[in-house]
Amino acid sequence: MALKNLHGKATLTDDELNALKASAKQARINSLTMVQAANSGHPGGAFSSMEMFLSVYGFANLTPANASEIDRDYVIISHGHTSAGVYAALIEYGFIPAEDALPNFRRFGSTIQGHIVREVPGIDWDTGNLGQGLSAGVGFALAQRARNHDGKVFVLMGDGGQTKGQIAEARRIAVSQKLNNVIALIDWNKIQLSGTVEEIMHCNIREIWEADGWEVVECDGHSFPELFKALANAGKNGKPTVLMCKTVMGKDGGEMAGVPTYHGKAPGEPIYSNVVKSLGGDPEILAKALDARKNTPAPKPYREITPFEAEIETGTPIVYTNEKKSDNRGAFGKAVADVGKLNYKVAGKTPILVFDCDLSPSVMTGEFKKVCPDEFIQCGIQEHAVATISGAAAAAGTVSVWAEFGVFGIDEAYNQQRLNDINKAGNKLVLTHVGLDVGEDGETHQCIDYVGQARNMFGWKLLVPADPNQTDKATRYMLKTPGCVCLAVGRSKVDSIPEFASPDYKFEYGKAVKLRDGKDGAIFALGYLTQIALKSAEELAKQGVNVSVYCVSSPLEIDEAALKEACATGYILTVEDHHVNTGMGAILGLEIARRNLGAKIKNLGVEKYGLSGVSSELRKAFGLDSEGIAKSFIEFRK
Repeated sequence: MALKNLHGKATLTDDELNALKASAKQARINSLTMVQAANSGHPGGAFSSMEMFLSVYGFANLTPANASEIDRDYVIISHGHTSAGVYAALIEYGFIPAEDALPNFRRFGSTIQGHIVREVPGIDWDTGNLGQGLSAGVGFALAQRARNHDGKVFVLMGDGGQTKGQIAEARRIAVSQKLNNVIALIDWNKIQLSGTVEEIMHCNIREIWEADGWEVVECDGHSFPELFKALANAGKNGKPTVLMCKTVMGKDGGEMAGVPTYHGKAPGEPIYSNVVKSLGGDPEILAKALDARKNTPAPKPYREITPFEAEIETGTPIVYTNEKKSDNRGAFGKAVADVGKLNYKVAGKTPILVFDCDLSPSVMTGEFKKVCPDEFIQCGIQEHAVATISGAAAAAGTVSVWAEFGVFGIDEAYNQQRLNDINKAGNKLVLTHVGLDVGEDGETHQCIDYVGQARNMFGWKLLVPADPNQTDKATRYMLKTPGCVCLAVGRSKVDSIPEFASPDYKFEYGKAVKLRDGKDGAIFALGYLTQIALKSAEELAKQGVNVSVYCVSSPLEIDEAALKEACATGYILTVEDHHVNTGMGAILGLEIARRNLGAKIKNLGVEKYGLSGVSSELRKAFGLDSEGIAKSFIEFRK
């Protein structure tokens, strides 16, 4: 029989306490059986965190019935390698059946993976790398606040990962945002994989949390009464709270207790049998699990995780003309402010959160801040945490936008964006100053690899608009579209392209827009380089060479019809201020080879790190000005 949820209880009856103690024994048996059946896993942390798992899942407003809803309590297990213990606790509360978990832990094709995944009900965030969980918790809490829901967010962590910088970033943001509904629990067993925490890296854990403004409470991490009481009192003083739970690595694990070896190793025999017997179990359950692992199919995913679908009005696009030039980042800023104002605190509309890392004047989110002050989240210079926070906020029911310089938003925070992709978070990432367009800042800030970075992931959409009108329409598309979407824009003022200013033009993801027709070849240009490519086409025409020009604003998605049409001319030149071997040109070249389309292709792009200089100088140095492009095309056709 599943344990009863005790949502919000501060004290336990004798019957409730006895039921929890019995479940802790059974959960340890089950978790150890999972690890032994797989012959891999992390039993030590699973055992030391067991009372924490059972207490949080019993206290939180999170049940098998509401686990896939948006407005509820959230539980994040940041030390996701303790997954066997987490699954065992979920068994006790009826989220998943034991007959699925015990034989199928870490088995190929099984949802019961080695690190926890959202396809399992009760798991709210896939955690792989340590240190990500508190950021996710902050994101969930911000989303719940924006949705006017008073749910709590519980983040469980190990002590070995407390030295991670991302945790420190998230701690400060939680305090700055006054998130007293965030409750962190640290499994303070003082042992990690290679030895004791103190031996490996000194860290005054209590002091660093106190220094950042958290309420710190020490408690016995194996005492259900202490844990429930601490959980009930958390946040009452207006601060986020961390419970430092004093535990024993491998608690009740016989020879495993207090031994670093079993942080990440199956016990083997006879330790397995001895521990199971000491907990009142029958070691024969292992044989049954192994038989099922060998002879029965792995269970299918319990639920499909899909990105949250927002309910917002996207408004009417702003029209830009060449009477007054604008930059694409400015067009983004005006569009997001316009959409924000339309939906701000309107009943039934999804909140739009815009995150900033002290760059608002440069990434053009200041107007949004003016019209939607409560939904503008200033996070300071803490990019790793914000990347995860923005992803979790999107997964928990907001339109979540983080505008950032390209080198910070996707290069510095690549791993976080990868985990957002794995979690199907659905966040919106706006990269400004991409390519060579950051110019004078020099090679450290010239983001010439963002297409390649996005290409390495499987779920991201990438939008690279050519002019302010296409940027406006792409921004509105991004805000409404489910899933992880990245908009990449430069800072230079550019001409408006008439076709994109037309009210008949609708931004279509994956569409390469043909702006000029020619029979002697084709130029595919990425984003704002389209305008330079058009000037090159004019110069080529004066030499008797007529080329087509295609604007590519979705480099990760192949426009098959456009590519076939262009290949029929025999020659394709790609143009981008991006790493020549990892961007749009590389993608198109691979596709031409795969489809055996027969055209010759030449890629123009960035071949080494650039120097400081205005963007026009840098483009000329790489042959990406109109003269250089025209010259390359003539030489290409010889």
